[in-house]
Amino acid sequence: MVIAAQVGGRVRRSMKNLLALLFLAATAFPSTYYVNIGGLGGQEDYAQRFQSAIEELDKLTKATPDAKVLSAAGANATHARIKAILEEVAKTATEKDVVVVTLIGHGTFDGETYKFNLPGPDFTARELAQWLLPVKAKRQVVVNTTSSSGGSVKELQRDGRVVISATKTGTERLAPVFGRYWLEALRDPQADADKNEVVTALEAYRYAEAKVTKYFESNKRLATEHPLLADTAGGEGVRVPDPSKGQAQVALRTPVLLLGSLQKAAATPEKQQLLAQREAIETQIDRLKLRKAAMPSDQYRVELRGLLLQLARVQKELDQ
Repeated sequence: MVIAAQVGGRVRRSMKNLLALLFLAATAFPSTYYVNIGGLGGQEDYAQRFQSAIEELDKLTKATPDAKVLSAAGANATHARIKAILEEVAKTATEKDVVVVTLIGHGTFDGETYKFNLPGPDFTARELAQWLLPVKAKRQVVVNTTSSSGGSVKELQRDGRVVISATKTGTERLAPVFGRYWLEALRDPQADADKNEVVTALEAYRYAEAKVTKYFESNKRLATEHPLLADTAGGEGVRVPDPSKGQAQVALRTPVLLLGSLQKAAATPEKQQLLAQREAIETQIDRLKLRKAAMPSDQYRVELRGLLLQLARVQKELDQ
């Protein structure tokens, strides 16, 4: 009886916390700011490739409801222009919004400093980190698909920010294929591993990383790039993140794209509130799973059952 009372009390407290989260989540549906940057191609084939990639990325990201797409590519992608774009984001993005910065182009690393190649002065990873510093959004993603992108990770790392690089170090200098598969993850429904029509940063990364591995294996070539994901300040980037070990917790819950019916559903305020509620419940479930080993099994099952029932009710309303 004592154990049952304790479990019941914990469940009631958990449900109160959940209701508070649902209230906060339902007050506003976040906007997603996409900053799509296409750098200097150098050779004609690279210039065309980068321009095509940015155009596709713009199209894919504009399909997300409440998306704010700010892009710069080719001659328009100057140091001053990119700084101005991020200053605009810093002025308008709120704490609840999501900011996704994608770099497509060539990068260099001299052993100390990573630079993204632009017409005119390049920008460094440190400069990009400084431009992002005033941005209020608590969920940020920087996807660096360039050569030597691993050299940018330490400068860009910050709690609440997912940093994804095509290479593990600045010394992997050959043009990566990672960017090709990152774009594929945004257009292929298979990237949505849990089939909830939300592609998270972790899902897109896992999809692209697996494709890179398969690319080198099928071509019987020695891998010249090793993608990494980091989402805590000062932590090491991980090639294959495992959320059960506490890795990629921000990436697990940070959406980079909505798919299918959710693109239409999220266009109405009622559905936006339901989507926010669903995200809050899924966050609670993820946190509960991390606590499982330290909990009595009965308590875990009761709390999980309650959350799953809540999730089912919300999903039923979304499907109507």
